Amino acid sequence: MRIDAHQHYWKIERGDYRWITPELPVLYRDFLPSDLESHLNAHNMEGTIVVQAAPTLEETEYLLTLAERSDSILGVVGWLDLFDASLRDHYERFRMHRKFVGFRIMIQDMPDASSLLAPHFMEVLSSYANEDIPVDLLVLSHQLESLVKLLEEVPGLRGIINHIAKPRIAEGLMEPWLSHMKAISKHANIYYCKLSGMVTEADHQEWEQTHFTDYIRQVLELYGPENVLFGSDWPVCLLAASYDEVVDVLEKSLPESWSEYDRERLFGENAKKFYKL
Repeated sequence: MRIDAHQHYWKIERGDYRWITPELPVLYRDFLPSDLESHLNAHNMEGTIVVQAAPTLEETEYLLTLAERSDSILGVVGWLDLFDASLRDHYERFRMHRKFVGFRIMIQDMPDASSLLAPHFMEVLSSYANEDIPVDLLVLSHQLESLVKLLEEVPGLRGIINHIAKPRIAEGLMEPWLSHMKAISKHANIYYCKLSGMVTEADHQEWEQTHFTDYIRQVLELYGPENVLFGSDWPVCLLAASYDEVVDVLEKSLPESWSEYDRERLFGENAKKFYKL
């Protein structure tokens, strides 16, 4: 089963997406399952994991409603406010939906990533770790030090790094991103990583295939073919590349030694395992 493990849908008129403005004309329109269908068919994708793109409960509810009407949506990664006193009530409500597969923490939006180490934050995440709930981690490369410290306190977290932690590809910088990724890859449950969102970390207009190869190979070496997931990050990827180009960048960076089974895991089987589909 081939799965795109990271993409988004939205309706601009809902007002959830403050970061999508008319100054981003490529993204400032509705993106719905019918818009993605031809791309999924072209690459033999049988379904997707839809990930929240706004920090609102209402958007998660909207995505779950979309999932009810679309067979191609295999799972929804929603949003929860971990400091909300009603957090557990919202979580229990979402988990009643058969396609709710977990939630995402938007660390990249935190002014100070050390907030991750607040006692309440660690206590809440520990409770979800005990229940083995999948948690997506949207983090910037310069925030990884705080994430490493969090994982030392909550080692059982069933987490997955989004967008290979957004290294500074446009500048060709490998450190300290690589050192932190090595530390994270050693944690028992956090050894999953999405090969997604890379094109938008490169120069949007002048990127080349070779700009991504070293980053992809490093991730593959650290996490192995059994723990990496393909994600298009469509339609955000359109800022820099088409769906076809995103797939092509990854395909051309895979080691020649990879077997067909390794590719099957990257393009679907690992997503089924991590999200418990």
